[in-house]
Amino acid sequence: MSADPGTPEVSAGDTVDGFPLQAHIREVGPRDGFQNEPEVIPTETKVKLINALARTGLRRLEITSFVRPDVIPQLADAAEVLQAVDIPEEVSRSVLIPNERGLERALELRDRFDEINVFMSASETHNQRNVNRSMADSLTALERVLGRAREAGLRCEGVISVAFGCPYEGAVPPERVFEIADRLVAAGAQEIGFGDTTGMANPRQVKQFFQAARARLGGADQVELTAHFHNTRGQGLANVYAALEVGIDSFESSFGELGGCPVPAGATGNVATEDVVSMLHEMGVQTGIDLRELLRVSRAMQYHLGRPLGSHTLVAGPIDWHRWAHQES
Repeated sequence: MSADPGTPEVSAGDTVDGFPLQAHIREVGPRDGFQNEPEVIPTETKVKLINALARTGLRRLEITSFVRPDVIPQLADAAEVLQAVDIPEEVSRSVLIPNERGLERALELRDRFDEINVFMSASETHNQRNVNRSMADSLTALERVLGRAREAGLRCEGVISVAFGCPYEGAVPPERVFEIADRLVAAGAQEIGFGDTTGMANPRQVKQFFQAARARLGGADQVELTAHFHNTRGQGLANVYAALEVGIDSFESSFGELGGCPVPAGATGNVATEDVVSMLHEMGVQTGIDLRELLRVSRAMQYHLGRPLGSHTLVAGPIDWHRWAHQES
């Protein structure tokens, strides 16, 4: 039987046999999800959905990205969305920054967000196809972005895409990923997100990877390690579990299983936030998120898109243990 996610109270970092009792989730659907939809979602609809997400108990929201509007027209309204959303003070607001020009645009609205995320790939081919730059050029540019962002008082995350495997080059050496992470941390990143961008990771690999990452990058007091899994091959939740087993308690996911990588073809969505939350709550891991409220937002998204979404919990609903307990009594 699942524990009530609100009780008993636990503190960040509490574990049982190394297994976290509390997990933190950054909802990336408003950026990672919306940008991959074939049609442009109206700004007003985005704002309503984001405001609703911010009231589900989520404490981290990736709201938008300051990318070139001609490249990703789905996010051309980044400034309008940021200005219009009504986010509670306790919810951290992050934006994805592709380059220095994007940071300059974002800083014009500095009072509307708290964090930035920067990103690059751990393979040359994927990086070239994704941002049309070499890895070396991307890393140098991101170091400048991180430095300027920290000067502006922003918390910074560096996301490394295809950290577990590249669809063009195959295996990605963990040492290469950790070298990128080292430089991002040195440049000012307080959090490193490792992306399974096209769903190539497996649970055994994930466990070994994060054990090595923690040993290489230091304890949680030095840098936060975040797992970002896609469900392309149905292993998203298994990979979340594997990361939990070695003490990782920070995850990124997308409501409704929205999103995915625009390159290559077939790279389907992120692991669904409601599926992650459902599993964690059933395991007694607290998130602070109201699963039923989160499902309401996913249903609203499904209505706006006019098609079913990939989340399993959206179809089956949460497990209602109280119903059976009442029948037994």
